[in-house]
Amino acid sequence: MNTKLSPEFYEQDTMTIARQLLGCELVHESPEGTTAGRIVETEAYLTGDPACHAYRRKTARNAAMFGFPGTLYVYLIYGFYYCLNVVTGPEDVGEAVLIRALEPTEGIDLMGQRRNLDPTTKTGLRELTSGPGKLVIALGIARDHNFQSLSAADSPIYIRPRQADNFETITTTRIGITQGIDLPYRFYVKGNRFVSKW
Repeated sequence: MNTKLSPEFYEQDTMTIARQLLGCELVHESPEGTTAGRIVETEAYLTGDPACHAYRRKTARNAAMFGFPGTLYVYLIYGFYYCLNVVTGPEDVGEAVLIRALEPTEGIDLMGQRRNLDPTTKTGLRELTSGPGKLVIALGIARDHNFQSLSAADSPIYIRPRQADNFETITTTRIGITQGIDLPYRFYVKGNRFVSKW
């Protein structure tokens, strides 16, 4: 099934999207093969939020955040790891949702090769995509994917709608940041072992 979320999905407000992405499936159809995972953790970054990359102004680094809703914003952290964000909010506003963790669903062996892990073990499987930098490596996403549209007909990266709502969403504060740490902008699937941190 390659049904994609509609462009209209990404035109909702950022907080709504951050919640509704839970349970959806992030897919990358690469030359090496298709990899996918169910989104189990997200974080919202809004205009006026000191932790948001677009907080001060538009720059070469954060320019994708000011694109159309549904644009990919891929950026480097710690000089080595990339993170994947879904741009939300109107064009030129600068808001996004960070995809923090996935539950692997497709192409698990390929993910293991990319992460140099054995996915046949419980620990190896969990480590594949239980963090924002991990999932980017596992899915073969790169800086070259910055600015791509999730809803474009020819996009190799897209998100499938959620197939079930039989989970509880936990709302809490974000992690791994130093500003805006008290804002309840992080969401995850309760009890899912692929969430990056409880």
